[in-house]
Amino acid sequence: MRKGEKIALSIIVLSFIIAVCSYPYMPEKMAIHWNAKGNVDSYGSRFEGLFFLPFLLAGLFLLFMAIPKIDPMKYNIEDFRKYYDNFIVLFFIFLLSVYLWSILWNFGVEIRINAVIPVGVGILFFYVGILLENAKRNWFIGIRTPWTLSSEDVWNRTHKIGGKLFKVLGLVVIFGIFFQKYVLFFFLVPLLLVAGYLVVYSYFEYQKEIQK
Repeated sequence: MRKGEKIALSIIVLSFIIAVCSYPYMPEKMAIHWNAKGNVDSYGSRFEGLFFLPFLLAGLFLLFMAIPKIDPMKYNIEDFRKYYDNFIVLFFIFLLSVYLWSILWNFGVEIRINAVIPVGVGILFFYVGILLENAKRNWFIGIRTPWTLSSEDVWNRTHKIGGKLFKVLGLVVIFGIFFQKYVLFFFLVPLLLVAGYLVVYSYFEYQKEIQK
């Protein structure tokens, strides 16, 4: 088992341990969802509140481990596997942090979610930029448009600029903590702009290639 897989598996085990140890101390009805303003808008049972995320992590682990094995271009994934593994670990740490935050909230320590999530999401986006810069053509990981999948050169050019844009996006999202009422704006609008630009960029790069 690879080092990243061991760390991810350890995080899953830790989340189940936290769930079991926290169970007697949680209220019967736990807050399980917060709106964009950071207010609770949904409650669930104690079991749902504590065990949903550990089971989610377990399912994601199986999915992430399957991708390098079932991808038709799995030999390319091996070329950037360490970056992929690091992303999984970072993503799991982020989810575990949100999980611990939700437990603290239900325990009575109410830290505003808009002061926590932007930092974690921003760091994730920044690392996605690093992952994109190193990703080789495959069917599951990266900017998968009909044009990047049809041309390795278009894939490489799109991911090179995509990596830079996602790093900038990560910094913009983190900056959103200073404007907590508009944190969703700092997340969704730049993400949609970057995603739309990369789709259009890959199309025109492909058109340039076939014209040559």
